[in-house]
Amino acid sequence: MQSDPDDHEENPRPRSRRLPRSVRERQILDAAVEVYAARGFHLASMDEISEVAGISKPMIYAYLGSKEELFVACIQREANRLIEAIGTAVDPEVTPDEQLWRGLRVFFDYVQRNRASWTLVHRQAAAGGEPFATEFGQWRERAVVLIATLLARATENAVRPMQVQQMEPFAAALVGAGESLLDWWIEHPEHTADGLAMRLMNLAWMGFGDLVEGRSWAPASSEAPANED
Repeated sequence: MQSDPDDHEENPRPRSRRLPRSVRERQILDAAVEVYAARGFHLASMDEISEVAGISKPMIYAYLGSKEELFVACIQREANRLIEAIGTAVDPEVTPDEQLWRGLRVFFDYVQRNRASWTLVHRQAAAGGEPFATEFGQWRERAVVLIATLLARATENAVRPMQVQQMEPFAAALVGAGESLLDWWIEHPEHTADGLAMRLMNLAWMGFGDLVEGRSWAPASSEAPANED
């Protein structure tokens, strides 16, 4: 019976260390986010993701499934990270305007440090068709509810306190403004995250502050629409 050739090697090749599943999945998702953000879902390949991750394609399929399932997993992870970062920064012990400012500041700072993450969630997911657009829509709804909650909290001591549902239109407008400002930022990278957060804060809060105090604008026309509750 012949012995294994490796038994006679003076320096046998070391066996690769088995990593925990969570570590492998993070490596795969990190690589996939990078590739999907750069190429989009349709042009990205599992071969490239495998190469960037340093993990074989069969292992990627075993851990996170097909190309479509991997893309959804990337969207979910990056969206959760962004929402959690904003939520963690909001301290309920400080004033409402300070809460909103901290949330906006973290939002722009996070995107500045995680460009691929934002590109994946905001651009590639929305443009990738279903089910990716639905995942993006769910992330956006979570962001709107988070901002609406902050705005409603700001009216607790106002003449007319408002519920979260009443603040959702304002929150949707603020989220949309943030997204548009980030698109503009791509073409004007000389601006800082704090500077953009300050601009959006002034745009939002200087107007919203009047609502908190019970003041609102209305057109002079006699055909002005009635105020909604």
